[in-house]
This record gives sequence, C-alpha cells and structure tokens, in this order.
Amino acid sequence: MLIIDDSDDQRELLGKHFAKAGCVSELASSGEAALAVVGDFAPDIIVLDLLLPGADGWSITTRMRELAPEAAIVISSVLDAHDYPVADAVLPKPFTGAQVRAIVERLREEHHIAG
Repeated sequence: MLIIDDSDDQRELLGKHFAKAGCVSELASSGEAALAVVGDFAPDIIVLDLLLPGADGWSITTRMRELAPEAAIVISSVLDAHDYPVADAVLPKPFTGAQVRAIVERLREEHHIAG
C-alpha cells in the first residue's frame, strides 16, 4: 500500500495503524513523491491526504487512478467528507486504529486484497 501525507506525524501514525492491520506500507510526503514511486510497485491500497503541497489530493487521486487502476483509494483528510473526491473509502482525521482496521477488512473483502 501507499500512504501519501505531508505531515510526518500523520504519515507515521497511518503507517503504524495500517501495519497493525497487516499492511506493508510505502510512505510519501507529497503527491509528486508518490507519483515517482507508484510505478515501482502495484499498491493495492492508496491512502492520501487532500491538502498536499504542490499537486493537491484531488489531482493526485486522478493520477493514481490512471497509474494504479486496481488500487483502492482511501481519502484521509480534515476537510468535510462532502468535499472529498470519489473514493473507495474515507478516513476523516482524526482517525482511530479501529477505523483503519475496519477499512482494511472491508477493502480486503470488496476488492479481494490479500491479507
């Protein structure tokens, strides 16, 4: 999976929660960094913040759908959920470990993602 968040704390916290849910994560601090690495592997889940420096989360969502069409997209943001682009799941901030585990379980079931 790929986690994209410009906040070091949020990126690390997401990484820890998803690791506890059984996921191996690549971390990116910007949309541009994520675009540079997404082609090196095929993430099954992409978690991204919307408020990123440079290319915003909306444009990164579109690019990720083009570059990794099989990946489930999870939006994690402090913005109101009605402002989110279309996604497979949402993880509003602040989030809990239980919310992360529930999303992973649902995505594994719906998208047949290996555990």
